[in-house]
Amino acid sequence: LPQVVGAYITAALILFLIGWSGYFDRIMERIPRGIAAGMMAGILFQFGVQAFSSATAAPLLGGSMVLAYLLFRRLLPRYCIVLVLLVGVLLSLATGQLHDGGASFSLTWPQFIAPQWSIAATLSLAIPLVIVSLTGQFLPGMAILRGAGYAIAARPILLVTSVASLLVACFGGVTIVVAAITAALCTGKDAHEDSGKRYVAGIANGVFYLLGGLFSGAIVLLFAALSKALVAILAGVALIGAITANLLAVLQDEEQREASMIAFLATASGMSYAGLGAAFWGVLIGSIASYVLRKPVASGRVKTGTA
Repeated sequence: LPQVVGAYITAALILFLIGWSGYFDRIMERIPRGIAAGMMAGILFQFGVQAFSSATAAPLLGGSMVLAYLLFRRLLPRYCIVLVLLVGVLLSLATGQLHDGGASFSLTWPQFIAPQWSIAATLSLAIPLVIVSLTGQFLPGMAILRGAGYAIAARPILLVTSVASLLVACFGGVTIVVAAITAALCTGKDAHEDSGKRYVAGIANGVFYLLGGLFSGAIVLLFAALSKALVAILAGVALIGAITANLLAVLQDEEQREASMIAFLATASGMSYAGLGAAFWGVLIGSIASYVLRKPVASGRVKTGTA
């Protein structure tokens, strides 16, 4: 464990240097909006599909939660997901699918772990952690923020999160990143119609994360008591709005439409190669497709002659 902590610190320092250099912002600026939307739609699409595939294992629970989603989406859209969760928990309790795991709400306190460094831990954990953090979370997370209309640079975010990662590393905390799925939930219209007030969702999310950390033992037992189908269905219906918005962005740009769809399909496939996830390959393949399929711009050369 001390070597793991050392790897966490190394990863945070590398991310800090990358953020300081500004190279990540330059990469983000080169990704067309349609390609980024295709990547995000592909990531979220898997959660949407799992919601309905999981319903086959528990048809009563799945059907009831989907119907509850449609009903509350029509009548109480602001509180729809909370009410769907309530329906799922009550139905699970009534059908005996919710089991008491003996959870007790005792506080969990962080414990300091002295770090140790080794070349093996750096190569096998720190470097892969940096790559996964950048390609699997920061890349789609920043794409979501920009796609939602927030013209924000990645540099200050990388710097702040890497410093925060340094602070929590010695307590066993893994690298802090811009969580892609959470960003999709907090920046959508479901969070607030006014885009200038959606920051409240982010603050509330952070507060609940802190509470979750303090009561982490009890929360783990509570989630273990819930069926996998309930969690999958809830996650899927919660992301329907974000999936729709990103697919719409894929189709809006006629020039990039086909390349964006390729990025979507590549990401949705869940492909993984050389330790890099589907988000990275979706952006790369989509960007290559965009370059190859790009129509040449007319030179606009004007003919001149002499009388």
